[in-house]
Amino acid sequence: RAFRNMSFLSIAIAGLFVIATLVLVVGLVRRIMIYAKVPAPLKIATTPAPTTKGGVVLRMFREVAFFESLFKSNKWIWLFGVLFHLGLLLVLLRHTRYFLPSYAPIEWVQPFGKYAAFAMVAGLFGLWARRFLVDRVKYITGPSDHLILLLLILIGISGASMTFVSHVDVVGVKAFFTGLMTFSPSNIPSDPLLIIHLVLVAILMIIFPYSKLLHGVGVFFSPSRNQVDNPREERHLSDWARKLEENS
Repeated sequence: RAFRNMSFLSIAIAGLFVIATLVLVVGLVRRIMIYAKVPAPLKIATTPAPTTKGGVVLRMFREVAFFESLFKSNKWIWLFGVLFHLGLLLVLLRHTRYFLPSYAPIEWVQPFGKYAAFAMVAGLFGLWARRFLVDRVKYITGPSDHLILLLLILIGISGASMTFVSHVDVVGVKAFFTGLMTFSPSNIPSDPLLIIHLVLVAILMIIFPYSKLLHGVGVFFSPSRNQVDNPREERHLSDWARKLEENS
């Protein structure tokens, strides 16, 4: 009954986002379960590595928050990477206003998220240029790498355009998504730029669990990063090896 007063466009976008959300969530859960079950038979922590679990946690925090190893290896790529990821974080935080009530922290981030789209797109162009200009990176770059970068750039440009070029009905967009979450959907503003932006975002959500973008999750399961460097103090055995030893 709730869909009777909705336009075909609104129903199509609602259905697309429901499918995209299911694919994203199921795909991520499945991939995390696969990562968690992969055995790590060797101690292969990249040295100098921490010798305590607390040190591993601190190391992972520095890696995820500041891209420590990338900073040590290449300052230019680190700069573009920080521009993209920090810009993306602020943009995502700004977008929480479409799903959550207007609490003070959400209001505080709005001015920063508004201009963070430029940093995000600049970082993406820098990372994309690297795949053309650096021979060793160009050699291992496939069509999917270019398409993902293009998709992210188009999302950033279309989103920024709705802020600085052609304004969209923000209240209508919020009503659509909050209604979708509460199973009381309403019509979405029929702005072409908005529809393009939303379709691109949905495509990104669908391909995320099956692309290289999953490195954001996979880094936490990397044995070269999440292992304690204590092979002399403690014998390392995977679960399957321990079971074999117990049964022998």
